[in-house]
Amino acid sequence: MANPSSTAGAEVGVIGGTGLYALVDDLTEVIVDTPYGRPSDSLFVGETGGRRVAFLPRHGRGHGVPPHRINYRANLWALRSLGVRQVLAPCATGGLRAAYGPGTLLVPDQFVDRTTGRVQTYYDGEQRLDGRTPAVLHVSAADPYCPRGRTAVLRAAADQDWEPVDGGTLVVIEGPRFSTRAESRWYADQGWSVVGMTGHPEAVLARELSLCYTSIALVTDLDAGAESGQGVTHAEVLEVFAQNIDRLRGVLLQAVGGLPATEDRTCVCAQALDGQETGLGL
Repeated sequence: MANPSSTAGAEVGVIGGTGLYALVDDLTEVIVDTPYGRPSDSLFVGETGGRRVAFLPRHGRGHGVPPHRINYRANLWALRSLGVRQVLAPCATGGLRAAYGPGTLLVPDQFVDRTTGRVQTYYDGEQRLDGRTPAVLHVSAADPYCPRGRTAVLRAAADQDWEPVDGGTLVVIEGPRFSTRAESRWYADQGWSVVGMTGHPEAVLARELSLCYTSIALVTDLDAGAESGQGVTHAEVLEVFAQNIDRLRGVLLQAVGGLPATEDRTCVCAQALDGQETGLGL
C-alpha cells in the first residue's frame, strides 16, 4: 500500500458529502493506509487559493459506502497523515423546520448524536501504537465545531449571495433509512434544526486529532415530520444536491482561502490535546 509522500501533503481537508466527488481540477490521487484500515476512497490532492487541499469522498466515488459503514477513524486519520489540520465537511441534511427548505445552507454550532453502532473514538481500549497500555482520554465536545472555520464558511456563503443560517443543531441518525414522521417531529420539538447521517463521529474524531472541523449542512428536503406526502427519497436528495453543487463548490473554494494559516490556529480545536499523552504516534 502506498504511503503519502511529502509532495502530496495538504493543510486543508474537504470531506465531500452526497453528490460532491470533485472539488478542483488537476488533482493527484494519493492512496493512504491507516492503522484503522482503508479510508472510504483515495485522497485527491490539489491547490486552490494558494492552499494545498486534500479531498476525500465520504461515501466513495461511486457512493458505495452507506453512512453506518463509513470508516470514520480511517478517514480522519488519513487526512491528518497528509498534514491536514483544518477540515470542511459539507453534508446533505433534512430540514426540521418549514423555514429550512431545500437549498438552505446552515452552518451548525451544535450536534446531537442519535447513532447506535459506530466506533466514535481512537481510545476504545485497543493497544496504542507505541505498544504501551491504552490511554484514557476525554476531549471536550462542548463546542464541537471550529469557530474560525464557521466564520470562514459564513463569510464565503454571504459573498456568494447565499444567505446562510448562522448556527443550529444537527441531529445525526444512524441511517441508512430516513426518519419516521414521529422521530422527525420529536427532533423538531426539541428545537433541533436539521437531520443528517454523517456528522458523527466525524466531529469528535477530528477533535481527538486536534483538527479544526466545520460542518456545512445543505438542506435537500424537508424531513418527514415537516412535510406531508410520502416523505423524502434518496433520488430527491441527489437531485437537490446536484442543483446546488456549483454554489456549494464556490463556497468551499472561497472558505478554504479564508481559513487561518496552520501555524496561526489558536482555537479550542488546536488545543484539544494540550497536556495529554495520546500515544497515537502522530
